[in-house]
Amino acid sequence: MTTRVRFAPSPTGYLHVGGLRTALYNWLFARKHGGVFILRIEDTDQSRQVEGAVDSLLSMLDWAGLKIDEGPGLGGDYGPYVQSERLEIYQQHAEQLLAGGQAYYCFCSTERLEQLRERQKKMGINVRYDRHCRTISSDEAEKRAAGEPHVVRLAIPEAGRITFKDIIRKKVAFEWQTVDDQVLIKGDGFPTYHLANVVDDHLMEITHVIRGEEWLPSMPKHLYLYQSFGWEPPTFAHLPLLLNPDRSKLSKRQGHVAVEDYRDQGYLPEAMVNFVALLGWHEQGNREVFTLAELIEAFEIGRVQKGGAIFNTEKLDWINGQHIRALPAEQFRAAIAPHLDNAWDVTDSMAAAIQTKVNLLSDARDQLAFFFQDPVVYDPDAKAALSDAMSRGILSTLLTNLDSAKNFSGKGFLDMVKSIGEEFSLKGRELWHPIRAAITGRLAGPDIVTIVDEFGLEKCRHRVRAALDL
Repeated sequence: MTTRVRFAPSPTGYLHVGGLRTALYNWLFARKHGGVFILRIEDTDQSRQVEGAVDSLLSMLDWAGLKIDEGPGLGGDYGPYVQSERLEIYQQHAEQLLAGGQAYYCFCSTERLEQLRERQKKMGINVRYDRHCRTISSDEAEKRAAGEPHVVRLAIPEAGRITFKDIIRKKVAFEWQTVDDQVLIKGDGFPTYHLANVVDDHLMEITHVIRGEEWLPSMPKHLYLYQSFGWEPPTFAHLPLLLNPDRSKLSKRQGHVAVEDYRDQGYLPEAMVNFVALLGWHEQGNREVFTLAELIEAFEIGRVQKGGAIFNTEKLDWINGQHIRALPAEQFRAAIAPHLDNAWDVTDSMAAAIQTKVNLLSDARDQLAFFFQDPVVYDPDAKAALSDAMSRGILSTLLTNLDSAKNFSGKGFLDMVKSIGEEFSLKGRELWHPIRAAITGRLAGPDIVTIVDEFGLEKCRHRVRAALDL
């Protein structure tokens, strides 16, 4: 049997990093087992839809390199299945459940349900439907449903328990008395997630459902639906929560959780995918840097942990830095271009000079700024390094040498500074800090030989004079 998995988000906003992890694990599992990766948009809650969310989602999956293998599309590209285009299918299956007694019509008003919830909260008991309409005869319910507002609810067993095996959590059990009679068809005729996802998973022949642990409490309802339809359920794997360093749940309310935000900050897709893969999964060993191809080879769903995974931004920055270092020079230069001033003419040697210095592509702007600033902007440490008589003596001597220099080059500049060091009996920071501060406005940065070769003689003279004036 061909392995078939799906990523099934709701179009309620941007792609959360947790959603990217779910998509990635499904995609890796499909690639590992020669299977099929399907995208399905679960948009049955029309009130929560956000305009442009689907396009954004597709853009982020494409950015991450997670190609869809099946679905309606144009021009040879596969697209997502969309649940709002399949309403008749879900209605037919709801009618099948009604006819078999596994579902029933509910006519309770919003006001009654709200009063029920408030009463149960005050009593300190679990909030769930009291099955008020479950005793209505099927004949009466059919007549009332023809002209009275209603929903369709699942008739959950009233006693006993249900157990199932989860790849990650092993054996899981639920008592039926703790499970609510879930709404399957809402008053607007749209299905809820619970009915639509089970029907679609069956019809799309999904073999493995890999999703977040927030869906674990819904398992009894889903398994009862499979049982009611006489279908074999897929194999399930519920992924651990993503947590902040303080072990609180990573939430949209806490800022940067959108994948597109990380893209815009200067994270490479390869690094983001690498980092997200490690949020709950690890290879046997201590390896932490992977290409996408290496992740496919190494990934095993059985090695995903049960406990929550800490989202550590420092680790993400480090992984991003490792992937930046691995980029070919031309690719690195192209990657940093969107983060720079359009007027900057960045050469290959400039880009190469900073490649080992940045952990974010957006860091390149600050690292390269001194190449293009005129006048020079001196940071506080650079100003301090230029403030004493010794520094002035070093720079005055350097300017004299520059004024008489011929066949100027970075290597020649290096020899020039070494000669000055011998004259002043200085070396290391005492010698180089005032020189670097004068030429770049800072005490740290790329190799000085590269900088001087880029600047040329006249620009180096100009900057040393400006520092002496300062």
